[in-house]
Amino acid sequence: MKKTNKGFSLLELLIVVAIILIIATIAIPSLLRSRQAANESAAVATLRTINTAEVTYLSSSGGNYGTLAELVSAGLLDSTFALTPARKSGYDYTIVLSGTLTDYTAEAAPVSSNTGRYGYYTVPDAVVRYSTVSTLAPTGKSGMAVQ
Repeated sequence: MKKTNKGFSLLELLIVVAIILIIATIAIPSLLRSRQAANESAAVATLRTINTAEVTYLSSSGGNYGTLAELVSAGLLDSTFALTPARKSGYDYTIVLSGTLTDYTAEAAPVSSNTGRYGYYTVPDAVVRYSTVSTLAPTGKSGMAVQ
């Protein structure tokens, strides 16, 4: 009678596991960078939405800008901004009003370095800029407009 070996040897299984680990080592950093880029694009788009909401709120509130809670209650932003912190797509959002309520700064700060590399902000001129904090902006672009 002839004896047949069925299955895989330990060496074959180790080679397959090593190949899978090499592929994962190459793919995972690329996937993380893609996710960061997607979160950053979403943050810029969300700040543009907040600008639009502020302009709409300004016209109906007698010349005053609103907080995130006021913009949500007016139906200009979705309810995720009513939570504290207002977090969406890996970024925390805040609106800081000036004392006279005629000026605002909307900011988007990454929750961690894995969710985004850069922070962004916007003021009533509706231009989205990199954060003024140098660690949250590309080298030499602190406070400059996002292209």
